[in-house]
Amino acid sequence: MADIDRRTFLSTIGVATLAAPLAAEAQTGKTPRIGILGVTPRAQIVILYEAFQQGLSQLGYTEGQQVTFVDRHADGVPSRLPAIVAELVRTTPDVIFARGPAAIAAAAGATKTIPIVAVDLESDPIALGYAKTLARPGGNVTGVFLDLPELSAKQLQLIQEIIPGLSRLALLGDLTSNAAQFQAAERAAQGLGVETLRVEIRVASDIDAALEVAQRAKAGAILIFSSPLVFTTGPRIAALARAKRLPTVSLFTQFAEVGGLLTYGPSLLDCFRRCGVYVAKILGGAKPAALPVERPEKFELVINAKTAKALGLTIPPSLLLRADQVIQ
Repeated sequence: MADIDRRTFLSTIGVATLAAPLAAEAQTGKTPRIGILGVTPRAQIVILYEAFQQGLSQLGYTEGQQVTFVDRHADGVPSRLPAIVAELVRTTPDVIFARGPAAIAAAAGATKTIPIVAVDLESDPIALGYAKTLARPGGNVTGVFLDLPELSAKQLQLIQEIIPGLSRLALLGDLTSNAAQFQAAERAAQGLGVETLRVEIRVASDIDAALEVAQRAKAGAILIFSSPLVFTTGPRIAALARAKRLPTVSLFTQFAEVGGLLTYGPSLLDCFRRCGVYVAKILGGAKPAALPVERPEKFELVINAKTAKALGLTIPPSLLLRADQVIQ
């Protein structure tokens, strides 16, 4: 192909790619709308939505240009979600992006026709009926869901590398939304000969009492399950745990950054970006029933060496070498 023909060809491909969203808009006569649904306000997790928007932009969609966001949240109160999602559905969005188990359950209960792209690190999509199989969900829900048993076993192994004699582990989470995580962690702990204690938190005001329970029970460490509450109150949990000399482990990278001992889990930024790609694919004509439920691909191990020192713990050199980030 001559140079001028090659340039013409590449130019044509580029224009066609960027024009795809505009063509879809022209066919429908309106700008596609993405419903954004969560327990907490989008403003509290701006960095994650920047990653979501990066995923959208990979296929030519930009908020305020080719697409409009219809943002709804429960202001931290999950019980408000059914009424909120009912109102969202009445606005007839082209697709709903739901983050977290409560938002997904509310959205899935409100509509069987509007496509739903979910990011959920707490639930089993097949057990809850969102998907028939991971490869072909078959309904209106798809997205990124975590493989909980595998993650729990890995987290426990990491805890034992730091605390070899660990005999009692507190499990911190919501007994309802984190039910699958409790079960997976308990099975993994049993296999490693570690006793577990369930400690529940539902709202921010439960945190002080929950950590007090763990301390009185002489837990050697606390495994903290994922939830919007934990993500937004991480600094407070980390500070209280340090004060009570309780080593903490979570799957949120940000938790180690605010003072938690160790985190191992999927990159939230990558999960949100991939959900943005899925939303863009659906706006381009893909059906959620045929889009495979994905598992997180990028996992990160982050260790806070400053917190370890404050707790009198020594991090094995082999573990430090495997860490993606060590916070000094």
